[in-house]
Amino acid sequence: MLPQDWIDHRRAGDRELVGWLRPEGEGFVAIDRLGRALTDAVDWDVAEAALDERGLHWLADLWELELEDGSTTRVRLVEVSPERVVVKRDDFGDVSAELRTWTLPFPAPATLRPYASDPSVLDAGPGGF
Repeated sequence: MLPQDWIDHRRAGDRELVGWLRPEGEGFVAIDRLGRALTDAVDWDVAEAALDERGLHWLADLWELELEDGSTTRVRLVEVSPERVVVKRDDFGDVSAELRTWTLPFPAPATLRPYASDPSVLDAGPGGF
């Protein structure tokens, strides 16, 4: 659930939600769709610009999820909402692959992070294919 003092920031044109502005002291912190801070406390205009620059395209990128056993697996974001973040194992577009998902809290935990390895190398590790 979103804190009541977070202010929606929507993209110009289509009004799609790109994040929130969280009041902090005399400034505002830009919060992305995963509930993570993009800026420190800055002026309203700077926080808005940070969210506009970040946009939404990054949500379609590859991610990695650190599993409870310490291994990591490639994942894609399936659902991002103030209630939860759902990721699925990257199936490389194979419609016959077994669907494995994980439901994470919002804000997304640090165990979900941008994919750091070479995306052209298939992951055959413990959480991989």
